[in-house]
Amino acid sequence: MIVDFHTHIFPEKIAAKTIAYLEQKAHIKSYGDGTEEGLVKSMELSGVDVSVVLPVVTKPEQFHTINEFAARLNEKYRNEKRRLWSFGGIHPDSADYKKELRTIKELGLLGIKLHPDYQDTFFDDIRYMRILDYASELGLVSVVHAGVDVGFPDDVRCTPERICKVLDEVAPKNLVLAHYGSFDMWEEVEEKLAGRDVYLDTAFTAGYIKDETFLGILKKHGADKILFATDSPWSGQKETLEFLRGLAMENKDLKKILGQNAERLMKQAFQAAAGQGGETC
Repeated sequence: MIVDFHTHIFPEKIAAKTIAYLEQKAHIKSYGDGTEEGLVKSMELSGVDVSVVLPVVTKPEQFHTINEFAARLNEKYRNEKRRLWSFGGIHPDSADYKKELRTIKELGLLGIKLHPDYQDTFFDDIRYMRILDYASELGLVSVVHAGVDVGFPDDVRCTPERICKVLDEVAPKNLVLAHYGSFDMWEEVEEKLAGRDVYLDTAFTAGYIKDETFLGILKKHGADKILFATDSPWSGQKETLEFLRGLAMENKDLKKILGQNAERLMKQAFQAAAGQGGETC
């Protein structure tokens, strides 16, 4: 099974406008149209079996709309061959973060996505640390955008240094650092984060990271906590798979990265949900 642990979709009525806005803001070209249908077609072409969809709550009042949409999406694809599986989202300005995290759990969502740049909050802010701590207690997976965001290049809110502070003070379980630890800050990732108890996803690395840099982090961090991810539609699933398969790594490590690690991580989240009355695998 191949699992893409980092993808995005937008409601069809706003997808075209949203993609056009983000392309202009980030000065990049999308690989897809940002729709649910477009992602499924990409999966069929590339051989991806599961795509984890990561919604971003940019305003606290979006919480219910976004998370209810995520729950409906999961129900829709429950028995499909190509499966979309959405996580939930929460904003650091939540009036009751514990209640909202419990709601995410009750909706059967296995994790949350945090985006310090789009939520205008530094990663080591106490509000994020409280969310991560309680998410860990609930058994939720937490995925965070890490490093430079090409749409906000001048003020990096989630750096390896700030991540280290959170790891030291909170020690969150099942934390996934997007963009291989921190986009465009990979020397610091290798120095400060590789080997720590975190997952690194490969989103938006193909075409941006040098092979030797990728492999250096892999060697120090180990293959057991690296997840195949693309950031679709901002990177192509087919192209990212080709990049990873072209690297000089052992086949057993590639299999872990492409799906085995994600299956293990999501199984743990399913078991945590089942233990507290949530759905089971």
